[in-house]
Amino acid sequence: MTLLAVLLFLNAAFNILVWPTFYRRVAKDPRAHDAQGKATRFLVVHAVLIAIALALAAASVIAGIAALVA
Repeated sequence: MTLLAVLLFLNAAFNILVWPTFYRRVAKDPRAHDAQGKATRFLVVHAVLIAIALALAAASVIAGIAALVA
């Protein structure tokens, strides 16, 4: 169970470290906003994908803790 917990924590750490940085880059991309400054589908789709990745990171932390406790 310890190996499982370590893998889950590594997964969570990777997601927490990588995706917010990626979002900042996507938000600065010229394709992220239209001429009026509104968010484009490019930004919205990436924001949704990043939110899912961060939710999975949270689930990984919870599962990792459960693996240690069990």
